[in-house]
Amino acid sequence: LPAARQAAVTRGWLERETLREVALAHEVCPYYLGQELARWCDVTVGDVNHYFDAGGLLHGLAQANDWRLALLVDEAHNLVERARAMYSAEIDQRRFSRLHRSAPPALVRPLGRVVRQWQALVREAEPLPEGEPGRPAYRILDGLPDKLVGALQLLAAAITDYLGEHPTGADPELQERLFEALAFCRLADSFGDHSLCDLTCHGRGHAVVGLRNLVPADFLAPRFTAARSSVLFSATLSPAHYHRDLLGLPDGSAWQSVSSPFTSDQLAVRIQGAISTRLRDRAASIEPIVAELAGQYRQRPGNYLAFFSSFAYLDTVLARLREAHAEIPAWAQTRGMQEADRDTFLARFRPGGQGIGFAVLGGAFAEGIDLPGDRLIGAFIATLGLPPFDPFNEALKARLERRFGCGDDYAYRIPGLIKVIQAAGRVIRGPQDRGTLVLIDDRFGHHQFRSLLPSWWRLQPVQ
Repeated sequence: LPAARQAAVTRGWLERETLREVALAHEVCPYYLGQELARWCDVTVGDVNHYFDAGGLLHGLAQANDWRLALLVDEAHNLVERARAMYSAEIDQRRFSRLHRSAPPALVRPLGRVVRQWQALVREAEPLPEGEPGRPAYRILDGLPDKLVGALQLLAAAITDYLGEHPTGADPELQERLFEALAFCRLADSFGDHSLCDLTCHGRGHAVVGLRNLVPADFLAPRFTAARSSVLFSATLSPAHYHRDLLGLPDGSAWQSVSSPFTSDQLAVRIQGAISTRLRDRAASIEPIVAELAGQYRQRPGNYLAFFSSFAYLDTVLARLREAHAEIPAWAQTRGMQEADRDTFLARFRPGGQGIGFAVLGGAFAEGIDLPGDRLIGAFIATLGLPPFDPFNEALKARLERRFGCGDDYAYRIPGLIKVIQAAGRVIRGPQDRGTLVLIDDRFGHHQFRSLLPSWWRLQPVQ
């Protein structure tokens, strides 16, 4: 390790491939070498989880070494959802039952205790609400399943002892279940108003218990306090109160809103308010949306992106467009798209090209891609990006209403409009770009949504 560390520091700027090359040359794990080098680096660039996650290495090092740390958080609009995921965990009944059937004798009893507590929890929760056809039954629990948590704690201790006594040849699944149990129990220890506990039943013998974080501020605030300074930046950090409340930023935080480098003359923004994309209106919206896409394309041929709320909606509109306007080239994002397929999708947006690429709002093509000039001259957004109105999001709304008095805005409107603005940002990428944005839904004209759109957009209702 010392030789690998010395070789690495002589390289200066260490990217992933360079770090991997040095580590393998010295027969050291690349991940471990990266962790070790963090102690010696003046600047570390990495994913936000390295500092904000419960087990974040950089936060631990900063605390242990009393570092004067400065944080720069890019694309900070993503931190709310990322942090919720960091401070959530779930355990799957089927995985622990499977391990119970093949467990070594020393672990049969603690695993059996977990299995019995699972069964008792499911019995106590019955009758579970009927899910929609093809969807599992779901219930939000009144609190922690304390007996199941206790059984998991005993199991984690038993597996730890067993692996200590049998360091080689152990089933890898043992370690996986150990990590799952530890993560779940750690979050159970800090369970509070910032989270909820839910039960999802996929069928007999297959239930999942989840600890879902709702308000990451309670976990993130100490991380921001521990840093000497923090700068968060993004094109979609508005409104300020939403991010301040949910990220746990200090009350005295300074907010700087930088004027857009682009002008309203560069982007024609039209609201097609004659169409509703609400679930109950989806079938009736297909023909008008196809007409809108085809009309704009005929008026100004070129490359466009069309965003929808789901693959099902996307596929229906795409099929009708191909049927009614076969002359318009069209291609689409697909479920589980591999990197090579994503590259092929983007390659269709060549300079001087023509056609419409169909994508899902909030997916791989809704942010983080750069198609300057005439590689992209317009976008259609046929959705407000609202999360589904399901029991979880309704519970989230109620919790945020109780804590901040902004349930609808914080649970639905603001997260949805952030996705819309990010997707719209694909159109104008430079001072010479000119493009068109069509917002397809009557609600874009309502004040509570319109007020969340960028001030530099000059909104024009479609006549």
